[in-house]
Amino acid sequence: MRALWAMLCFLALPLWADEPLSGWAVYSTDKSYDQLVADTKAAVKENGLIVVTQAGPTKAAAARGITIPGNLVIGVFNNDFAVRVLETSVDAMIEAPIRFYVTENDDGSATLSYKSPSFVFAPYVYEGGEPLTDIAAELDTKFQTVAESAVK
Repeated sequence: MRALWAMLCFLALPLWADEPLSGWAVYSTDKSYDQLVADTKAAVKENGLIVVTQAGPTKAAAARGITIPGNLVIGVFNNDFAVRVLETSVDAMIEAPIRFYVTENDDGSATLSYKSPSFVFAPYVYEGGEPLTDIAAELDTKFQTVAESAVK
Protein backbone atom coordinates (compact mmCIF):
# COMPACT_ATOMS: atom_id res chain seq x y z
CA MET A 1 0.00 0.00 0.00
CA ARG A 2 2.83 2.42 0.87
CA ALA A 3 4.50 1.70 -2.45
CA LEU A 4 1.28 2.53 -4.30
CA TRP A 5 0.90 5.79 -2.33
CA ALA A 6 4.53 6.74 -3.02
CA MET A 7 4.06 6.03 -6.74
CA LEU A 8 0.89 8.15 -6.89
CA CYS A 9 2.66 11.02 -5.11
CA PHE A 10 5.64 10.72 -7.46
CA LEU A 11 3.39 10.76 -10.53
CA ALA A 12 1.47 13.78 -9.22
CA LEU A 13 4.67 15.71 -8.43
CA PRO A 14 4.85 17.44 -11.83
CA LEU A 15 1.34 18.80 -11.23
CA TRP A 16 2.55 20.49 -8.04
CA ALA A 17 5.87 21.69 -9.48
CA ASP A 18 4.40 24.92 -10.89
CA GLU A 19 2.63 25.82 -7.66
CA PRO A 20 4.27 28.47 -5.45
CA LEU A 21 5.85 27.24 -2.26
CA SER A 22 3.70 27.56 0.84
CA GLY A 23 3.72 31.13 2.13
CA TRP A 24 5.21 32.55 -1.08
CA ALA A 25 3.82 35.17 -3.44
CA VAL A 26 5.12 34.91 -7.01
CA TYR A 27 4.71 37.56 -9.71
CA SER A 28 5.79 36.74 -13.26
CA THR A 29 6.49 39.67 -15.58
CA ASP A 30 7.58 40.46 -19.12
CA LYS A 31 10.10 42.91 -17.69
CA SER A 32 13.81 42.30 -17.96
CA TYR A 33 15.73 41.33 -14.84
CA ASP A 34 17.48 44.72 -14.60
CA GLN A 35 14.21 46.61 -15.06
CA LEU A 36 12.44 44.53 -12.41
CA VAL A 37 15.29 45.07 -9.95
CA ALA A 38 15.12 48.85 -10.50
CA ASP A 39 11.32 48.92 -10.33
CA THR A 40 11.28 46.83 -7.14
CA LYS A 41 13.74 49.16 -5.41
CA ALA A 42 11.71 52.19 -6.51
CA ALA A 43 8.46 50.61 -5.28
CA VAL A 44 10.06 49.77 -1.93
CA LYS A 45 10.99 53.43 -1.44
CA GLU A 46 7.58 54.66 -2.64
CA ASN A 47 5.92 52.51 0.03
CA GLY A 48 7.91 53.77 3.00
CA LEU A 49 10.31 50.87 3.27
CA ILE A 50 14.08 50.80 2.89
CA VAL A 51 16.39 48.48 1.00
CA VAL A 52 18.55 47.23 3.87
CA THR A 53 20.50 44.47 2.10
CA GLN A 54 21.16 43.13 -1.37
CA ALA A 55 22.85 39.86 -2.20
CA GLY A 56 23.11 37.68 -5.26
CA PRO A 57 25.60 35.51 -7.07
CA THR A 58 25.20 36.96 -10.58
CA LYS A 59 27.83 39.73 -10.52
CA ALA A 60 30.35 37.70 -8.53
CA ALA A 61 29.97 34.80 -10.95
CA ALA A 62 30.45 37.16 -13.91
CA ALA A 63 33.66 38.45 -12.32
CA ARG A 64 34.85 34.83 -12.34
CA GLY A 65 33.90 34.43 -16.01
CA ILE A 66 30.74 32.44 -15.27
CA THR A 67 27.41 33.52 -16.75
CA ILE A 68 24.31 32.69 -14.73
CA PRO A 69 20.79 34.12 -14.89
CA GLY A 70 20.12 37.26 -12.85
CA ASN A 71 19.43 36.46 -9.22
CA LEU A 72 19.11 39.03 -6.43
CA VAL A 73 17.72 38.97 -2.91
CA ILE A 74 16.62 42.42 -1.69
CA GLY A 75 16.17 42.73 2.08
CA VAL A 76 13.52 45.30 3.00
CA PHE A 77 12.37 46.83 6.30
CA ASN A 78 12.38 50.13 8.17
CA ASN A 79 13.14 51.29 11.70
CA ASP A 80 9.51 51.82 12.65
CA PHE A 81 8.71 48.18 11.95
CA ALA A 82 11.92 47.06 13.67
CA VAL A 83 11.05 48.88 16.90
CA ARG A 84 7.47 47.63 16.81
CA VAL A 85 8.50 44.01 16.18
CA LEU A 86 11.05 44.16 19.01
CA GLU A 87 8.31 45.33 21.37
CA THR A 88 6.47 42.07 20.67
CA SER A 89 9.26 39.52 20.17
CA VAL A 90 13.02 39.91 20.30
CA ASP A 91 13.40 36.53 18.61
CA ALA A 92 11.28 37.60 15.61
CA MET A 93 13.82 40.25 14.61
CA ILE A 94 16.10 37.53 13.24
CA GLU A 95 13.73 37.50 10.26
CA ALA A 96 14.34 41.17 9.43
CA PRO A 97 14.86 42.38 6.85
CA ILE A 98 12.19 40.45 4.97
CA ARG A 99 13.28 39.67 1.44
CA PHE A 100 12.13 40.10 -2.12
CA TYR A 101 13.69 37.71 -4.64
CA VAL A 102 14.22 38.76 -8.26
CA THR A 103 15.10 36.01 -10.72
CA GLU A 104 15.79 36.07 -14.44
CA ASN A 105 13.90 33.56 -16.56
CA ASP A 106 15.25 31.64 -19.58
CA ASP A 107 13.24 33.84 -21.98
CA GLY A 108 14.76 37.08 -20.64
CA SER A 109 11.76 38.01 -18.51
CA ALA A 110 11.95 38.20 -14.73
CA THR A 111 9.99 37.03 -11.70
CA LEU A 112 9.49 38.74 -8.33
CA SER A 113 8.86 36.49 -5.33
CA TYR A 114 8.73 36.79 -1.58
CA LYS A 115 7.65 34.94 1.52
CA SER A 116 4.72 36.80 3.02
CA PRO A 117 5.59 38.60 6.25
CA SER A 118 2.77 36.72 8.02
CA PHE A 119 4.39 33.45 6.99
CA VAL A 120 7.85 34.67 8.04
CA PHE A 121 6.69 35.84 11.48
CA ALA A 122 4.28 32.94 12.14
CA PRO A 123 6.76 30.97 14.30
CA TYR A 124 7.01 33.92 16.70
CA VAL A 125 3.30 34.61 17.23
CA TYR A 126 3.35 32.50 20.40
CA GLU A 127 5.60 35.21 21.86
CA GLY A 128 4.46 38.32 19.99
CA GLY A 129 0.75 37.57 20.04
CA GLU A 130 -1.84 39.72 18.32
CA PRO A 131 0.43 42.79 18.08
CA LEU A 132 2.95 40.81 16.00
CA THR A 133 0.16 39.33 13.90
CA ASP A 134 -1.10 42.87 13.22
CA ILE A 135 2.38 44.08 12.22
CA ALA A 136 2.79 41.10 9.89
CA ALA A 137 -0.60 41.81 8.29
CA GLU A 138 0.40 45.45 7.76
CA LEU A 139 3.64 44.28 6.15
CA ASP A 140 1.70 41.79 4.00
CA THR A 141 -0.23 44.70 2.53
CA LYS A 142 2.94 46.75 1.96
CA PHE A 143 4.76 43.84 0.31
CA GLN A 144 1.81 43.12 -1.96
CA THR A 145 1.62 46.79 -2.93
CA VAL A 146 5.36 46.89 -3.65
CA ALA A 147 5.15 43.75 -5.78
CA GLU A 148 2.10 44.91 -7.73
CA SER A 149 3.72 48.28 -8.39
CA ALA A 150 7.04 46.74 -9.39
CA VAL A 151 5.61 44.29 -11.91
CA LYS A 152 3.11 46.63 -13.62
